[in-house]
Amino acid sequence: MGLHGKMVRLRTVQRADAPALAAILAEPSVARWWGTFGLARVERDLTGGGDPDEEGFVILVDGRVVGYIQAVEENEPDFRSVGIDLFLSTASQGRGIGPDAIRTLAAHLIDDRGHHRLTIDPAADNEAAIRAYAKVGFRPVGVMRAYQRMPDGRRVDALMMDLLAEEFVR
Repeated sequence: MGLHGKMVRLRTVQRADAPALAAILAEPSVARWWGTFGLARVERDLTGGGDPDEEGFVILVDGRVVGYIQAVEENEPDFRSVGIDLFLSTASQGRGIGPDAIRTLAAHLIDDRGHHRLTIDPAADNEAAIRAYAKVGFRPVGVMRAYQRMPDGRRVDALMMDLLAEEFVR
């Protein structure tokens, strides 16, 4: 499956993508937020396809893997929503690729999958990510305290953000 944005193409992640994704996750600007992922963990967690509620895509620019984006669906009818998470290579950050990937996936989730609410939960001090999500229409909902354990063992706050379909900035 391929989804096309203005700058990106999202393609379902494959096992062959694992080395490229592991290399991106090892970059300090990415590992700072995502923690340590070796090749085996990438293969298991990102390309394994074990959870039917998760859908992962590589982010391609000019045919080259520059990142990863995933959707994790909550399909309980009374609480239906979908969470998004992503990472980009250092060289791809600050170039509009992140918002384009988010917008591309959000359009798919709203238009094709029928979701009315999307969420994302970056670290509260990840200002670049928060700006990227806001460009697509995500709004801050609140701070989740001591939400994520970082590689050094400390726990950091996360900013819960959501986007309703009618607020989506295409």
